[in-house]
Amino acid sequence: MKKLHVFILKSYLAPLSMTFLICLFVLLMQFLWKYVDDMVGKGLEMSVLAELMVYAALQVVPLALPLAILLASLMTFGSLGENYELTAIKSSGISLPRIMLPLIIFTVMVSYGAFKFSNNILPVANLKLYSLLWSVRRASPEFDIKEKIFYDGITDFSIKVENKSKTTDMLYDIMIYDHRNKLAKNSNVTLADSGKMQISEDKKSLRLTLFSGHKYNAKADDKRGRISKRDRQSFRTDYFGKQVALIPMHGLDFNRFDEGGFKSNDRMKNLDQLTHDEDSLTNSRNQFVEQLKPRVEGAYFINSKRRRAVQRQKNSANFKDTTLLKLPKFDEYAALDSDSAFTQFRTEDKVMVLENAIRRARDSKTVIEDQLTHIESVENKIRRHKIEWHRKFTLSFACFIFFFIGAPLGAIIRKGGLGMPVVISVLFFIVYYIIDTFGLKVSKEGVWPPVFGIWLSSAVLFPLGVFLTYKAATDSAILNSDAYVIFFQKIYAKIKPYVEKVVPKKKNKTK
Repeated sequence: MKKLHVFILKSYLAPLSMTFLICLFVLLMQFLWKYVDDMVGKGLEMSVLAELMVYAALQVVPLALPLAILLASLMTFGSLGENYELTAIKSSGISLPRIMLPLIIFTVMVSYGAFKFSNNILPVANLKLYSLLWSVRRASPEFDIKEKIFYDGITDFSIKVENKSKTTDMLYDIMIYDHRNKLAKNSNVTLADSGKMQISEDKKSLRLTLFSGHKYNAKADDKRGRISKRDRQSFRTDYFGKQVALIPMHGLDFNRFDEGGFKSNDRMKNLDQLTHDEDSLTNSRNQFVEQLKPRVEGAYFINSKRRRAVQRQKNSANFKDTTLLKLPKFDEYAALDSDSAFTQFRTEDKVMVLENAIRRARDSKTVIEDQLTHIESVENKIRRHKIEWHRKFTLSFACFIFFFIGAPLGAIIRKGGLGMPVVISVLFFIVYYIIDTFGLKVSKEGVWPPVFGIWLSSAVLFPLGVFLTYKAATDSAILNSDAYVIFFQKIYAKIKPYVEKVVPKKKNKTK
């Protein structure tokens, strides 16, 4: 029996390794296709690109691993069935669950490793990836001047060249605008017949060498800030045979962004951090709700209105009714007839009361809306933390489910290789991905609780895995067309008498 277990494991591990690398490569190419515009033309070093690819590869493992397990199990048991090895093993009295036992144990170990990966490694990989990707996005493009087009990639300078040599680094008919003088941006112009531009090794300055040119400088009056009086301006033209200048460059060097700015994101946390931060967010949300209750219930405004009405009555000599002098306590205020009291005020007092009420109502509405917006933001963070908490377990469970879909299905279809198994695996994975994306969306929007949305795909596919395992263990030919023909023939035979009663046969007409 041990030799059989070793044989099954060897037959499974080779396809699993191959399919995992293939899936990882395909998903990594998808990542490159998505972010290629952010990386091209930045002059990044190979070490930075390699680090970015490593973190990206770690990020796509939750998608690559379940798909690889599904494809490998399909290929393994399909190949065993196609070569009649599975039939020979069953003929010796070993059932399919006993054949799958070593792979079940191995899958449980892989699922546990997937959980550890999701909890300990994936948050760090996400933190490194997004901080590095943010740094790459912030880096300026490489210095590249095109012919007959002004280049504005240098701070406070604008450069245009008419021609560029294809064999050397010479530039011809150069025009440079110096915009460092904010009062007169186009007052400093340099023209040269030819020149060279070289970036320093630290990418912090540009060495500019110009030949046979002249520089025109019109300095505007600093007090007036414009060229309005010619006697207050100084014009100067300098001619040179060769001129060398160093222009400071900003943004060409690659600087790493501080990772601390991304640590608050839910995808960069493990289970303990998610639980702790979720509790903190829940307490914060509850505090804001408690602060908002008095404003929503109107207790604050009713009580203050009562005090102001009493004070206004004491100070008013024209107020006829003395009802408000005997105002009840706050809990008895609901019995007070405010309409009859309001009619006792003078016209100007009524207008003032109404204006104050409208102003306070608007202020209360603004405060309530701002607090509700903040509460909704905290609620959104709580949902995301709950979603990420459950996603730590869905990867492990997905590996387990896909094995119990692929292994029995491979034993049923009995087709190995990369043909039929690839097609079936992709179809199942697409269904899983669509359901998982739908559940994730409704969970983020608060339509469903996170526990329902995140586990929806697993809840749909788990019964399918149980059904396929049962059918494969009982040698049921669920993919045999003859079985379905016989099934429908039995159904038709049962309903045929009822159909004949409803639709009687037509009698032959006699001539």
